[in-house]
Amino acid sequence: MDTGLAGKVVLVTGGAGGIGSECVRAFAAEGAEVVVHYNTSRERAEELAEETGAVAIGADLTDEAQVDSLLTRARESRGPVEVCAAVAGVWPRDDEPVWHLPLDRWEETLRANLTATFLTARAFLREVETTGRGNLVLVGSTAGRFGEAGHADYAAAKSAIQVGLLLSLKNEIVRIAPRGRVNAVAPGWTYSPMTRGELDQAVVDRISRTMALRKVALAEDIARAVVVLASDELSGHITGELVTVAGGMEGRTIHS
Repeated sequence: MDTGLAGKVVLVTGGAGGIGSECVRAFAAEGAEVVVHYNTSRERAEELAEETGAVAIGADLTDEAQVDSLLTRARESRGPVEVCAAVAGVWPRDDEPVWHLPLDRWEETLRANLTATFLTARAFLREVETTGRGNLVLVGSTAGRFGEAGHADYAAAKSAIQVGLLLSLKNEIVRIAPRGRVNAVAPGWTYSPMTRGELDQAVVDRISRTMALRKVALAEDIARAVVVLASDELSGHITGELVTVAGGMEGRTIHS
């Protein structure tokens, strides 16, 4: 089925990461003009851009001036951005219960996830205000639905993205783009660089006890959901929705 994405300019933040890179490949396969955002992974982003015909642009998404510049540079290189997939995020590896959680980690995690997503959405919507069209797909996490012990900072940031921010933006975007849409995807456990070393078979057996499908997602699974939500042909009457891609997860076991 034609997604209608051919020729559209698509920005993928965190495009050099596991899920982000698969989003880049999926959009490029649909004929989109893709902009790969990266922060520190320039080499991977440029390799991916060469592979897919995309363009790679660097920016620190916690810096508002750099985020605004990212959209400007994307427009100058590809044209007005019509689709934004806000994939970039950071999961702290260390398990820290709240009573041990340092304030600086809390603030850093919220800034790298929630604030970065806000700044990305703001810059993109300023573009939409000019063009009168656009779709935004936010990427959250099942941690934002079910919580995640030892990662309350991450769970709080993702919950804010996929609930409060999502539901506000889907009502705001139509003020400047009558058919504009905002949706979100909440990946569960996914094989990606962020989970490298965390998902051996014993861990998979344990975490999949709450999943109907009893398996960990591939990054391609998440990317396909992002593309569907970005497509007016496939989901043109869907907005403000959170699609959970987690094999039927119903939560997390509390005791082993």
